[in-house]
This record gives sequence, structure tokens and C-alpha cells, in this order.
Amino acid sequence: MRNRAGIILIKDNKLALIERHRSDRHYFSFPGGGIDKDESPQEAAVREAEEELGIHVEIKQKVAEVVFWEKTQHYFLAENFSGEFGTGTGEEYGEYDPAHGTYQPIWMPLEDVLTHNVLPRQLADLVVRFANGGWSIEPVIIIEK
Repeated sequence: MRNRAGIILIKDNKLALIERHRSDRHYFSFPGGGIDKDESPQEAAVREAEEELGIHVEIKQKVAEVVFWEKTQHYFLAENFSGEFGTGTGEEYGEYDPAHGTYQPIWMPLEDVLTHNVLPRQLADLVVRFANGGWSIEPVIIIEK
């Protein structure tokens, strides 16, 4: 398992997420994926936004690092500046594979985030709190167990 990078994208008081159905589980995740060799976390986050959502984003700041199974997930606040949401062409949109499940980009109203299975959970809580009260200057470190 590689280190990962993802984005936090809020527009019109809605959060961009990927709705997943996988192995009898239904959950929502932040857009993102593995960091390639010779790629910075910021570059990976921008690439993954394009692959998964079909949009080009500008990174504003690092919001959090989530440490899970000794790997680090880097999350960045991003702004959408071009492209059409929902037109991603990443490998996850190829032929359906039950082992990987489904991927559906969605906009979830911020007021609904805490009542749905948004993962990582502590990051979802943080995003709702920061979106309503202002973003922290320094990234928050979250240890997932």
C-alpha cells in the first residue's frame, strides 16, 4: 500500500466525494489515490482530482495528514478552476470489477456529511468544523486505528 493524496473540494456549501459500493459496504471517500514515484503529494492530489472527478484543481493548503497502517494520507484544500465534474477517466472507471466496487462522484451538502459514512471519519468531522469556522494554518495530524 502506497502513501496517498486527496483533495477537499467545497463548492456552494457541498463537499465533493466518491460514493462507493464495495464488498457489501456503502461509504463515501474523499477523492484521491496513491502517490506515484517521483511525484509530490500535491501533484498526486491534482492528478487524482482529474482522474476521479474530471476537473483541474488548484491546491490552496494542506489541511491534514491521516496516518493509517503506517502509511500517510495527505489531504489538501483545493479550488476547482476548470473541467466538468463527474467526467473522470481514471482506471477505476473501467470495466466493473466486484473486487474494487463502484465509484460515483457526488456533491454532498456539508450538513449531511456527519450523518453519512464518510471516510476517514475524523477527517470528515474536521472538514465540517473547519468549513464552518475557518481552516487551520497548520495541517492536523490524525492517527486512524
